[in-house]
Amino acid sequence: MTWGNPWFLIGLLIIPLMCWHYWRQLRHPQPTVVYPEASTFKLLMGKYRPYLRHLTFILRLLAMGLLVIALARPRLALDEEKVHTEGIDLVITLDISTSMLAQDLTPGNRLEAAKKVAKEFISGRSNDRIGLVMFAGEAYTWCPLTLDYAVLADLMDKVEAGTVTDGTAIGKAIATGVNRLRRSDAKSKVLILLTDGVNNVDQPDPLTAARAGAELGVKIYTIGVGTQGVAPAPVQTPFGMRIQQVQVEIDEELLKKIAEMTGGMYFRATSTNALRNIYKRIDEMETTKIEIEHIRRYREMFYRWAAVALALLILERTLTLTRLRNVAA
Repeated sequence: MTWGNPWFLIGLLIIPLMCWHYWRQLRHPQPTVVYPEASTFKLLMGKYRPYLRHLTFILRLLAMGLLVIALARPRLALDEEKVHTEGIDLVITLDISTSMLAQDLTPGNRLEAAKKVAKEFISGRSNDRIGLVMFAGEAYTWCPLTLDYAVLADLMDKVEAGTVTDGTAIGKAIATGVNRLRRSDAKSKVLILLTDGVNNVDQPDPLTAARAGAELGVKIYTIGVGTQGVAPAPVQTPFGMRIQQVQVEIDEELLKKIAEMTGGMYFRATSTNALRNIYKRIDEMETTKIEIEHIRRYREMFYRWAAVALALLILERTLTLTRLRNVAA
């Protein structure tokens, strides 16, 4: 609670003065008590105890204190914050080719690790629209730009490798993601491209697609995922599926050029923790702009105090003129 006119509280000093004056009156009482008839005197003496002689003074005292408080204008401060945000439109483009089943990242394989870390990244965002593009030999939108992170996370769980033509169509992946951001009005448009391979689909050319994204203001962060050298991966053999050591091949030069021409960065993730740290760096670099406007409003409370004070004064005068007439000192 705050006060609109706090200097009026000085008026509370009148209360001890009233008490002092009342005390002086008690020490020098007036002996004359006038009653209209004896029956009234008997009624008062039998029904009211001696301490009721002070009741009217107590009522006046309370009323005066409440009136002073009302004049000081007690009020409740209602703080309000208006948050102005400039969100980011962001598309995660995830490689789901069969090579993402390599078991050099935990838990499970590269794809499961990529999904897990991406979901952690999504859960830490706010006010940003996020979409999801899957690609292998083809690319398609798995989830359009949305603020419903729960739905996005659920769709992320359902992503599986090998559900489309196998391959690594980096150009198509970029083109699909950029197309999702093309009509965006956000001041910041970001695409995160994660892959573990080498582009093996000619059209569209990855650099041409990246250049088109740059012209539309899309910043691309590229991530090459996989250990150095070889990694255990499921391989189809005449004896069925077997885990074998396969060579890790990532076109890092291409990924660096894509990131450079769009104002982004290239990262190499050789472990799940490294991938998590990469997403943390992107999260720090691509922060949503938030402006907070503080507004303070007040709810006046003086009328309540004034109403109680008025009621006490009315009660005091009523008692003084009726049942307690001439009883108070």
